[in-house]
Amino acid sequence: MNKEEALEIVKPHLTQHRYEHTIGVVDTAIDLAERFNADTHKAMLAAVFHDYAKFRAKEEMQKIILKEDLGEELLEYGSELWHAPVGAYLVESEVGIKDDEILQAIRSHTSGRIGMQLLEKIIFLADYIEPGRHFPGVEEVRETAEENLDEAVKQAIINTITFLMKRNLPVYPETLHTYNEIASQQRRSKS
Repeated sequence: MNKEEALEIVKPHLTQHRYEHTIGVVDTAIDLAERFNADTHKAMLAAVFHDYAKFRAKEEMQKIILKEDLGEELLEYGSELWHAPVGAYLVESEVGIKDDEILQAIRSHTSGRIGMQLLEKIIFLADYIEPGRHFPGVEEVRETAEENLDEAVKQAIINTITFLMKRNLPVYPETLHTYNEIASQQRRSKS
C-alpha cells in the first residue's frame, strides 16, 4: 500500500485538523526513519494509521479493550491512551495490515513501553514533534531528535509526565517504565 492509498483509507476517520497532524507525523516519521536507518515504508504506514481510532466512540473503544484483552488497566487512565491499542487492533482487523512492527508502533505511540524497538520510538517521537505541535519543550525535543533518538524520546516522556503531574492527572505506569528503561540504559552506557 502506498502513501496516497493509506491516506485515502484513514482520512474519513479523522477531522481535518487531525488529518493535517497525520501528514506532519508521516513526514516527520519518514525523516526520522531515514536519519536512524529504519524502514521508511513501515514508518510511513505506522504514521498514517497511528490515529486511526482517535475519534471512535469511547464506549466502542472500551468494549474493544475488554473484548480483545488490550489491557483493562488502561480504562483507569485517560481515554487519550485508548486509541493507540484500539487503533492497532482496528488497523489489523479493518485495514488488513498484519505487520507486527507497524502494529506495535501504533499500539505504543501514546504511552511507550518497555523494550520499544526502533520503529516504535520513531512513531512515538514523530507524533510528539511533528511541525504542527506547539507547546513548551517541543523545540528542545526536536533539536535533540536531530542527533539522539533515545534522548529525544526520554525528553518527550519527561515533558509528558511533568504536564500530567502539574494537572494532578495519573501517569500510566508503562510510560514511567519506558522512562526508567531508557534512563537506566543511558546510565549503564556511561559507566
